[in-house]
Amino acid sequence: MERVADADDTHLTIGGDDGEWQPFLDGVHIKVLREHAGVLSYLLRLAPGASLPAHRHPQDEECIVIEGSLQVGTRTRFGAGSYHLAHAGALHPTISTGTGATIFLRGAAPQADQILA
Repeated sequence: MERVADADDTHLTIGGDDGEWQPFLDGVHIKVLREHAGVLSYLLRLAPGASLPAHRHPQDEECIVIEGSLQVGTRTRFGAGSYHLAHAGALHPTISTGTGATIFLRGAAPQADQILA
C-alpha cells in the first residue's frame, strides 16, 4: 500500500521558494496557490505599514498568520500561528500591520467590487 501511495502524483505541492509573488495592492503581494470552484487558496505578504481596505466577504474566508502580526479594525490584534474566520456576508474592517506579515487565506477570489472606498 505504501508503494501505491508513494506513486500517487496527483498531489499539489508548492515549495516555499516556488511560485510567483504578484503586486496586489500598495505594499501587498499575492501568491496564488490553488483556485478551484471559486475558492482561492493564497498567500498575502504585507510590508510594514501596509493595509487592506474594508471589504465584504461573499463566502467564509479563513486566515492563518504565518509571520508578523495583523490588526483588524481597532479591536482585534493577532500574531503568528493565529487563526481568523470572516463569515460570508460579513463586513471586514481595515486590516493593517505595523510589523509586516505573511498570511494564508482560503476563500473567494478577491474582487475590486468587494472593497469599500
